[in-house]
Amino acid sequence: MDFTAHGAVPRPVPVFDDAAPAVVNLAPALLGALRRAATDASVGFFVYGGWRSPEYQAHLFREAVAKYGSAAEAARWVATPGTSAHVSGDAVDVWPPAARAWLAEHGAGYGLCQIYRNEPWHYELRPEAVDQGCPPLYPDPSHDPRMRR
Repeated sequence: MDFTAHGAVPRPVPVFDDAAPAVVNLAPALLGALRRAATDASVGFFVYGGWRSPEYQAHLFREAVAKYGSAAEAARWVATPGTSAHVSGDAVDVWPPAARAWLAEHGAGYGLCQIYRNEPWHYELRPEAVDQGCPPLYPDPSHDPRMRR
């Protein structure tokens, strides 16, 4: 099944792509911060995971269960549709590694923070980070209280 309309990104797309559902369906504040950072950065920013439909997120979770052998282990890497910040448009996976390195150093100034230690590509908007810095990282999504809904 082709999940592109549901947010699948077969190849990373520029953050300024106004046709990719994974980009244009991001929360407006997150997309704005990401595009401001990309404009200021010395490297190109691409999205390889952004907004996802609940159906696509469920598909990814089922694939992770098959790969990792259990729902508990899969939850270290993929959230369920009911808990995923991608489904609400509040998370973006950034490519390439140089863009992630740039965000690791400068992202807080835009409110863009890495959330999980095991996912250096996953960024979410934390507006308070502009003044206070990014919050401490969770080891992985299974430690995030939002994932226990």
